Amino acid sequence: MQTATQALPSSRTALWAGRIIGALAIVFLIFDSVIKVLKLAPAVESTTQLGYPETLVITIGIIELICLAVYVIPRTSIFGAILMTGYLGGAIATNLRAETPLFNVVFPIIIGALLWGGIYLRDDKLRALIPLRR
Repeated sequence: MQTATQALPSSRTALWAGRIIGALAIVFLIFDSVIKVLKLAPAVESTTQLGYPETLVITIGIIELICLAVYVIPRTSIFGAILMTGYLGGAIATNLRAETPLFNVVFPIIIGALLWGGIYLRDDKLRALIPLRR
């Protein structure tokens, strides 16, 4: 038995809230990936402290930028959110393995929630697929 899901149109408020929430995550992720690609000292230090070789800092930054670019394109934003979820999951696992402070583990979860929350508020089809119940 199939049930039909009907997309509810976004209100202007939800649309703009989704854009702002998504933009907060995007700004942080652009900053994070750019400092890695530029191989700035804070990025190199934090990456090596987590157990990765210095030679991977730029590669990790490029992967993050590619995933973020896919997220920023409206037609591929859901696929980009899936890619970023994988990337952030790796960050969570790395921080857990390195036994870093709790904030370092929770912060990628917050960024992921902002990414998905932004899409959820902007995308009618996603809201129809994953309805919130009262």
